[in-house]
Amino acid sequence: MSTTPNPTRGTIVLIHGLWMTPSSWDAWKAHYEAAGYDVVVPAWPGVTDDVEAMRRDSSALKGLRIGTVVDHLATVVDEIVARTGQQPIIMGHSFGGLMTQLLLDRGYGRAGVAIDSAQSAGVPVLPWSVVRAGMPVLGKPWTLNRTVLLTPKQFHYAFTNQLTLEESAAVSAELQIPAPGRPLWQAALHLLSNSGDSKIDYRKADRAPLLFVAGGADHIVPPKVNRKNAKAYKAGVVEVKEFPGRTHHIVGQDGWEEVADAALAWVEAH
Repeated sequence: MSTTPNPTRGTIVLIHGLWMTPSSWDAWKAHYEAAGYDVVVPAWPGVTDDVEAMRRDSSALKGLRIGTVVDHLATVVDEIVARTGQQPIIMGHSFGGLMTQLLLDRGYGRAGVAIDSAQSAGVPVLPWSVVRAGMPVLGKPWTLNRTVLLTPKQFHYAFTNQLTLEESAAVSAELQIPAPGRPLWQAALHLLSNSGDSKIDYRKADRAPLLFVAGGADHIVPPKVNRKNAKAYKAGVVEVKEFPGRTHHIVGQDGWEEVADAALAWVEAH
């Protein structure tokens, strides 16, 4: 199969989440380019793929807000539309899934896929595993305007709980950067009310089709959260697809191709 992107098939935007860099999407990018798509993987403001440098100095991420990230990503999509004349497919992982929801809410995208997505505002569900995974940030009020790097055990529980600690440490060394605390605080503080930077118009009738992909073994965003989030939508095409045994590291976990192909098949069908 040719690896030369064919712009006539359209553009896919892949959005990373907290603790990750754009390189977490490298395999998906190559996979979708081989399928004939142009693929854009934008970094959040202040994020680079240089993991060591980000660990030495993550000051650019301190106080970063959800709204600031969405505004930045909107300019990326605007540039794609200006260049191609067509809205892209938007896919995001974890907090990138929340960004996907928010971009679709603003009218962007031909279709969206929110993978292990952080929940949008007004979705009051908080399983114990979510509480435990979020404690490195939400258990420490002073992290609001700081960044947090997960310890090996914390990363293992949150992202790679199907791997050994040694295997998990290798993933962390390759991909994990400090995460800004503020987005987690913003999301947590608006669980009970549909307000703030993660607010969604759940009755928006002209939203692009949206698929939630849930990992059955995900500790940070278990399927219950994605199902509850999907049910909050009262208009438009919104569906949930669960993959048993998949962790929060779903985009890099062995067998990721099945998830990538299912996501692409869904958006192409819609």
